[in-house]
Amino acid sequence: MQKITTFLWFNNNAEEAMEFYCSIFKNSKIVSIDRYRERPAGAPADIPWPEGRVLTGVFELEGQQYMALDGGPLFPFSESISLLVDCEDQAEVDYFWEKLSAGGEEGPCGWLKDKFGLSWQVVPAAYTKMMKDPQGTPAQKEAMMSALFKMKKLDIAQLKQAYQQAK
Repeated sequence: MQKITTFLWFNNNAEEAMEFYCSIFKNSKIVSIDRYRERPAGAPADIPWPEGRVLTGVFELEGQQYMALDGGPLFPFSESISLLVDCEDQAEVDYFWEKLSAGGEEGPCGWLKDKFGLSWQVVPAAYTKMMKDPQGTPAQKEAMMSALFKMKKLDIAQLKQAYQQAK
């Protein structure tokens, strides 16, 4: 069991979200689902208790477990938390961008919101490699960042071109 688990609060659609994410990532599964049962004695009457709906669920994406709560609209997602997908090549960037943004909203610089409002960053490994390149100059990194700021979905060829032209 992992020591720290990301806990995601969904607006009455946790089961749909878990199924959606598991359909996108190859190495994924729904680990468990606990459903609302009969209201326990002593539970406050003002707290909704929809019998049969998901209370919590655990799902796994690429070896990382997440817990989902079907908590209602009280706490919506914001961009202050995002999940980053590290992509090996442009085909992977394109795949995850298309799948995760479907029904959602594309944002700048490789960020998007999925149809549940959860923010994602779809980032090519090439970008990270160039940013961490000890041989790279500040001008190269700045040129690449300038190119990145003009993009929604990241384009590896354009990032590399900006980086190499600034030598």
